Amino acid sequence: MAKLEIENFEAFRKMEGESLPVGDWLTISQEMINDFAKATLDFQWIHVDVEKAKKYSPFKKTVAHGFMSISLLAKLLGDCIQVKSATMGVNYGLNRVRFPNPVLVDSRVRLNGSVQKIENYGEIGVKITWDCVVEIEGTEKPACVAEFISLMFE
Repeated sequence: MAKLEIENFEAFRKMEGESLPVGDWLTISQEMINDFAKATLDFQWIHVDVEKAKKYSPFKKTVAHGFMSISLLAKLLGDCIQVKSATMGVNYGLNRVRFPNPVLVDSRVRLNGSVQKIENYGEIGVKITWDCVVEIEGTEKPACVAEFISLMFE
């Protein structure tokens, strides 16, 4: 997938209502899951205990934290689009978040998204509402569906 590169906010505003290029696949490793558990202090066995998951989980594997899917949105969006004039971007919030399907260890995920809305934010910023679907390779139901809101500044 080729990253969409946009020169400035003026050109970016024309993306409102448009789809982004579909992202590249990202493999979710056990190391990533363990690192997320350490960062969030969420060590539930379904995420970090490989042997127990093989024995007791209905999936027979560990699964990534649902919030890990949300945490990957900034990275997955950054892989799809770049506004060259932006000097900084920050997370603003989320709307209507759902986790329809678990992400099993060693699954591959990617972003299928669009730019829902672009609004002015102060003198030098924009507030973007992104429609985000984190797809799982080979699975009909996505890992995560959310409206993700971010800010960018020139």
